[in-house]
Order: sequence, then structure tokens, then C-alpha cells
Amino acid sequence: MSKIFSSAAARTEISKALIGYLKLPFSGDSVPGTLLENVIGSVRGATVLNTYDFVDVISAADKVGWQIKSTKDTTPVTWKRAKIAGSARLIEESRKSVDALQDLGNRIIRFCNEHAEHSIQKYALDEIGFSRLVVHSDGRITYYERLLCTADDPRVFFEDDFTWHWSTPKKTKKGSKEQLPALHGTHVKTGKKWFAWHGLGENQLHFSGESEWWPKATDDHHVVFRFPETRLSQDELMQLLKDAS
Repeated sequence: MSKIFSSAAARTEISKALIGYLKLPFSGDSVPGTLLENVIGSVRGATVLNTYDFVDVISAADKVGWQIKSTKDTTPVTWKRAKIAGSARLIEESRKSVDALQDLGNRIIRFCNEHAEHSIQKYALDEIGFSRLVVHSDGRITYYERLLCTADDPRVFFEDDFTWHWSTPKKTKKGSKEQLPALHGTHVKTGKKWFAWHGLGENQLHFSGESEWWPKATDDHHVVFRFPETRLSQDELMQLLKDAS
């Protein structure tokens, strides 16, 4: 079995650490990605990188790395700021030709794959996994792990799996200004929008198709838990800190 997957005991340990955080009075209704990175690093005996590389945490001993994401279920994952070389010209051409439109989408997919391949080479990895925390609006929290790519085939996505089109500009809720169009990538097999590239703005690449990866109850490599029913009071937290000093 792939070494990117945590054991059931390790997944339970991860969930308990996150529940402990959520009991703190200032924890809010979500889990910061940096916290998840450090929890996984601690449980897996791995190193948190704190870089802009594709992988956030690596285990040099096992030659594996993880990209780590944590959001609410209503928030699409920001996969990457995808800065495509020559984007102004490519965007202009994409509005005139179907082939140029597909070419721009293919370049975005290649950009994602090259970013993953760079981490494989830089850190001498055999595999890259996806460690993901989804905070559901009904109080459930899902943590799951998924194999993304390997050194033998570093592709995370495949160009032929997507078609592309520019979205229709929308006005903001206040009606004060018009949002810039985004390039949408539709997954051919599911017919659903998986990507939105904001190349006319700050180049964010949103990956809403990640919800297609969410595990079913019968799937392995995940754990589901709930927000704690109660949190520590400020006084209880202060007492714990005093006792630890």
C-alpha cells in the first residue's frame, strides 16, 4: 500500500488533535491549513516545509510528500496561483479560436502537473498525496487522504479530461462593479465545472471539482468526526496555561 496513507490509528490521532484545537475559545468554525500541516507533520514524523512548493509536508524517510488543504465545504479549494507565461496574448487568442481556448486550458493543466513534478524532483519523492480537511455546515468534519501522483507518472490531471470556456461576467452583490470573467474547466466525464482560473485578476486557480474526491462511507483512508459540543471558557484556558508553565 502507498506510504502516503496514514494508519487508522494515525487518522484517529489527527482527529483528536484537531478536536482539541476546536475546544479552544478562539478557534472559530474552521481549521487553519497551517495547523493541519503541523498536526500531520507531528503524527507522521514528517517535516513541514513552509514554502510555496507543491508539497507542504514531506517524509524524507518514506520519500513521500503531501499537499494539504483545509476549507469549509462551501469554499472551493484554491489549488494554486497559476501564472501562465504570455497569458495576455493567450487570453486574447482564446477569445477568437476554440483551439486557442483549449490550448490555454491545457497550459493550465500542464502548469499544475509541472508544479507537482518539480516537488518530486526537488525532494526526491516517490509519491505525492493529498491530505484534506472538509468542514461541513452540519457540524461534521471529514479528513481524508488520496494519492495524487507518483514519480513514474507525475501527472495529477490530464489535458484531455477537460474542455474550457470563459464565464459570463457577473455583478457583485452590492451591484457596484462587475466581476471579471474566469476561465472555467469542465470535466468531460462528469460534465461538472472543476476549475475556475482568474487569469484576468490575481491568477487564482479554484478547484471546485475536489468535491468529487470526497470519500463515501465505505471508502478507506478517511475519518469523520464532529465539532466538540462544548469549548473551554477563557478562565479554563488561562488555568491550563498557568498549570503548564
